[in-house]
Amino acid sequence: MSSAADAGSILAFDFGTTIAQQTSDGHFAAIRTLVNEWKPSRLVVGLPLHADGTPHETSARAQRFARQLEGRFGIPVTLFDERFTTQAARSALLEGRVRVRERRTVRDRIAAQIILQAYLDEAPADAGAS
Repeated sequence: MSSAADAGSILAFDFGTTIAQQTSDGHFAAIRTLVNEWKPSRLVVGLPLHADGTPHETSARAQRFARQLEGRFGIPVTLFDERFTTQAARSALLEGRVRVRERRTVRDRIAAQIILQAYLDEAPADAGAS
């Protein structure tokens, strides 16, 4: 049985502070480097939502970011509910006894991993296909 992962590489982004606070040129240059290295068939962007599923203040910004990614790189982008991923990342960092000053720098990367794993767990078999 095939899975979304079988169709090619997939990169995931937590919209959080890492992406939201960088300049457009800065984060797109960093993303271009990742895209050139990994040559993904799909990008997954975390969609911030409130606990009840209603849009968050940054939901529209994440949607815009997803459209920009698709337009710039010509790669399909999936928005994926990122509720509770930051809390899950914080818990993992606490359990791993990561120092307080290092937590913030790795929190969004851990959240992106959680988003990607949840996406892969829920995605239909052909979701990674272009």
